[in-house]
Amino acid sequence: MDMDEIKELVRLMVDNELAELDVSDGENKVKLKRGAAGEPVMVAAPASLAPAPVQTGITEPGDDTEEFIEIKSPMVGTFYNAADPDSEPYATIGSGVGADTVVCIIEAMKVMNEIKADCTGTITEICVKNAQPVEYGQVLFKVKPA
Repeated sequence: MDMDEIKELVRLMVDNELAELDVSDGENKVKLKRGAAGEPVMVAAPASLAPAPVQTGITEPGDDTEEFIEIKSPMVGTFYNAADPDSEPYATIGSGVGADTVVCIIEAMKVMNEIKADCTGTITEICVKNAQPVEYGQVLFKVKPA
């Protein structure tokens, strides 16, 4: 489900004065409950997310830049480099990553979504700062392929 679909569900919930709404779409599940102030509050998360889009930047002959893979944000939200402020970052410059390596968390609608590298290599650049808002498709990391 994308944000527009969730917003539409919230609008329908408010328009029809529903107190609770459960929706399943394949593996994605969303449960909405109206809070004490009458505003919808998300209390459950999608069961799974599509893998982060990955794009390879290939250099032209004579170009000084290296070949790299970009790990992009699969959603709009807030970027976090660790599970909590006291934890070590998931990924740092020079960290090796594999396809299933969690590199960050993106919070969207009070739901913490783990983002996996979906590639193999070494982190060469972290393109966003902790607690920074990110857009769909924004580059989060650059990875030198293994």
